[in-house]
Amino acid sequence: MEVHAQIDTPRRPRRKASASGAARSHRPGLEILPRILTFFILFFLWLILSGQFDSFHITLGVISCLMVTYFSGDLLFPGTRKTGLIRLGFRVALYVPWLLYQVLMANFHILYLVFHPRMMDLIDPSIIRFQSRLKEELPLVIFANSITLTPGTITVYVSVDGDFQVHAIDRKSGEPLPGEMEARIIRAFKEV
Repeated sequence: MEVHAQIDTPRRPRRKASASGAARSHRPGLEILPRILTFFILFFLWLILSGQFDSFHITLGVISCLMVTYFSGDLLFPGTRKTGLIRLGFRVALYVPWLLYQVLMANFHILYLVFHPRMMDLIDPSIIRFQSRLKEELPLVIFANSITLTPGTITVYVSVDGDFQVHAIDRKSGEPLPGEMEARIIRAFKEV
């Protein structure tokens, strides 16, 4: 006996063509700025993560970042947002120190849990579900990855509509979500 199951999911409205490239080809001058920003972001990450600052490795970094930028330079800044990219980059850069502080504090909390004599009583894993106010894909991705970067929480599922499922190791780790993290990303991207 065969069992057929059908899951009805609401279809998301199609995005406008300008997000994927039809409109982009008419104004090539506007496409270069996102690619330049993408290159410098990738190269900055290359320098930090490689830890090699000799000419051989820097040349390899430039070549690989140019290749990635050429083939997928429109992925980091998709959509119709072509103006104000420098200001956006600055606001996102302001978000990073706050995130690093949250990661540091969450590390201390996990350390406290691990070394506590009643560790098994304190750990209370759960799945938290919430609807995010974020609308665009890039802020959603940044929000999901910020949650996962913070020890004690992992983004298990996120939909393009902003439905989140997050695994939290205990109540304290999951309580602040979506909270200030989402609010800061909203301010960075000037959403809602």
